[in-house]
Amino acid sequence: MSSVLQYVLYLAILVALAVPLGAYIKKVMDGEKTFLSKILTPCENAVYKVMRVDKNEQMNWKKYLLSVLVFSGIGLLFLFLLQLLQGFLPGNPQGLSGVKWDLSFNTASSFVTNTNWQAYSGESTLSYLTQALGLTVQNFVSAATGIAVLFALIRGFIKVKTDGLGSFWVDLTRIVVHILIPLNLVIALCLVGGGVIQNLKPAETVSLLEPIAISAGGEILENAVIDAETNTVTVDGAVIKDAQIVTEQFVPMGPAASQVAIKQTGTNGGGFMGVNSAHPLENPNAFTNLFEMISLLLIPAALCFTFGKSVKNKKQGFAIFMAMFLCLLIALSAIAVNEQAATPQLAQNGAVDISMSDQAGGNMEGKETRFGIAASSTWAAFTTAASNGSVNSMHDSYTPLGGMITMVQMQLGEVIFGGTGCGLYGMLAFAILAVFIAGLMVGRTPEFLGKKIEPYEMKWAVLVCLATPIAILVGSGMAAAVPEVANSLANSGPHGFSELLYAYSSAGGNNGSAFAGFNANTVFLNVSLGFVMLFARFLPIIGTLAIAGSLAKKKKIAETAGTLSTTNAMFVFLLIVIVLLVGALSFFPALALGPIAEFFTSIV
Repeated sequence: MSSVLQYVLYLAILVALAVPLGAYIKKVMDGEKTFLSKILTPCENAVYKVMRVDKNEQMNWKKYLLSVLVFSGIGLLFLFLLQLLQGFLPGNPQGLSGVKWDLSFNTASSFVTNTNWQAYSGESTLSYLTQALGLTVQNFVSAATGIAVLFALIRGFIKVKTDGLGSFWVDLTRIVVHILIPLNLVIALCLVGGGVIQNLKPAETVSLLEPIAISAGGEILENAVIDAETNTVTVDGAVIKDAQIVTEQFVPMGPAASQVAIKQTGTNGGGFMGVNSAHPLENPNAFTNLFEMISLLLIPAALCFTFGKSVKNKKQGFAIFMAMFLCLLIALSAIAVNEQAATPQLAQNGAVDISMSDQAGGNMEGKETRFGIAASSTWAAFTTAASNGSVNSMHDSYTPLGGMITMVQMQLGEVIFGGTGCGLYGMLAFAILAVFIAGLMVGRTPEFLGKKIEPYEMKWAVLVCLATPIAILVGSGMAAAVPEVANSLANSGPHGFSELLYAYSSAGGNNGSAFAGFNANTVFLNVSLGFVMLFARFLPIIGTLAIAGSLAKKKKIAETAGTLSTTNAMFVFLLIVIVLLVGALSFFPALALGPIAEFFTSIV
């Protein structure tokens, strides 16, 4: 019962915060005054003056797209070079060397595309300068780019017989200055208050309270007796040769809280530490866990209400929100039930007590005891529903079906809330597809928000919807045919295939999370995953802006008695079915070879 209350509380807090934030975002993007305008508007105008931006410019969709691509391309090149040269740059108290070219390309592609896939451990690979000037800056601007493209599409629905979609540079500036910076300043301060580190000190080495013994294979020797004087280790009276006695611990330092805040709210997900928010210095307790977890979906959920207000149809925004929310609820329930029920192997035919009496119960492998199953399952559902990828538990250790649900949410195209902006414009592409199918059923020309949906919009909408399946299936298919990729798998059989499929699902869904056992830091995987991320990010952006440009030129059509309602329960149901059908039809064969096969193997 306590677990159910936790789930309800998390969802209730999310909705309660998303509604007012959605109203605030709408005001910001419309240039209206807010309670922060006196402080932030002068900063916004200063940016325009320095960048020589015309605040009133109206770009057509091609110029808007060119601005997005040029800006992202410059960011990609800058971050790539910053990593290569970090060994010669300041802000590197650990004296870390430059990052190799393939990993630099992968990481640059990852953060520019809002994916934040990490084939490295941050505390031992990247300097503070690279983390702050490279990764954190991209966390802000890649998130802002997604929101900007969404608002270009919103203007396509609003405007009539024009080709102006606003200015990308104005949208980008307003989003960063008025939304992301103040929101993340508050969250970062709360995280620091909760114990997340924020400093510029070099890493420290501290003495352990008790020494531990490690075997030659790197495993901790339980019940070992350590003789510090003779430097010997014995277990059950037998001397263990080549055992190593460890008396000190490496403790990473750095500006973590400021990056953790934006990694969550910007649906970025890139951890300051290698194990992300499972690390006690990045997410030390239940207080910080709640802040970080709610931040995962806060802006994507808020944008649904922003959309409704912007198109002057609150019911439409609520309908889109409900489609996303119900899918999230189904996914969260499936993960929670499977993780609490665990597997027959864990139960050992009743020999092991996995009940919830006086303990966490269920499948606690790969989960932090300070969070338990409820907080871990909720985070897993939230992070794969969003285009985020941060983790507070290891998805590789989830049950076969629990891990499959996290994978499916990414394979659907990150449209169950999804990333900041990109999740909603992806779902709107599915809504256009649903309207078209419904129009065929009743023999009417499809309409959405007063605009006719014609072949041009349909072609681009289909490409937006299929970009993720194409990227994932082609990428994982190529990787499965490369013999050396098998060396990156920590497991064989169905679970090993799941590790591979999850990696490309994460890259193709611009998510960034991973099955923990997969070693992706090879030349082939770094390069192929990098191109998958770029393809899955920018093809939908191209399609979305093309649709926006076409819609803006159309006239508004008056609603009649024969107009298909896109705000009722029937449309919400149809939209969910279309989203699930695209995912199920595209990925069922691959899932059958991975998590589904593993599930049946575990119960036979």
